[in-house]
Amino acid sequence: MESIAAVEALSSLAQETRLAIFRLLVRAGRDGLPAGEIAQALDIAPSSLSFHLAQLTRAGMVTQERQSRHLIYRADFAAMNRLVDFMLENCCEGESCEAGPRLAERTC
Repeated sequence: MESIAAVEALSSLAQETRLAIFRLLVRAGRDGLPAGEIAQALDIAPSSLSFHLAQLTRAGMVTQERQSRHLIYRADFAAMNRLVDFMLENCCEGESCEAGPRLAERTC
């Protein structure tokens, strides 16, 4: 991951509403959630939700898929793993260390 992409990803999460959306999508797992359910769960106006989802999608932290009339949003676990790997790249001065379980290895 390049530094610019890492900054964009971190910036997208450095806002309370977007962080709440991402965390909700992480809890939803691989099935994701339609925009309406996200708005209802977090009590966010649809126009505001669209703005925040666009920011997360543009930064690559969330994916979007059209299913019939609904847009389904999912946390991009691979992108989060790349971001965490980038952040821990020089951990322990390059020595092997235990950084904890990776997101992709978690079961939902």
